Amino acid sequence: QVQLVESGGGLVQAGGSLRLSCAASGRTFSTYARAWFRQAPGKEREFVAVISWSGGGTDSTDSVKGRFTSSRDNAKNTVYLQMNSLKPEDTAIYYCAAAPVSSRYPTQYDYWGQGTQVTVSS
Repeated sequence: QVQLVESGGGLVQAGGSLRLSCAASGRTFSTYARAWFRQAPGKEREFVAVISWSGGGTDSTDSVKGRFTSSRDNAKNTVYLQMNSLKPEDTAIYYCAAAPVSSRYPTQYDYWGQGTQVTVSS
C-alpha cells in the first residue's frame, strides 16, 4: 500500500519556524517530483512548493519565497519543507503529494498524504 505521511505540523507564534516532513512507503518516489500544497478553512487547496526528483529544481509560490525551503532525501524516500518567518496567513492544513513531473496544479498529482495542521498565532 502506497502511503505519504506528513508530520511536523503544530502551533507556532508568528515569526517562528516549523519543519514538515513527508515520508513515503509502499514504493520509491526517487524519480517523482514531490510537492506541498495547503488548504485554509473556506479556501481552495493552493500550491506551496515543489522539488524535482533530483532536488536540483525547486519552485514555490510568491507568498513563501525567501521563507520556505524544500529539500529531499531520496535514500529515506522523504521530503521536507522548512518554514521560517511564519505568518498567521500561513495557517492551513499542509499536504504533500507526488507526481512524475513538477507542477503547480493539484490535478497533476497521483499520490497525496492525509495532511498536517499548521497554525500560526499572531
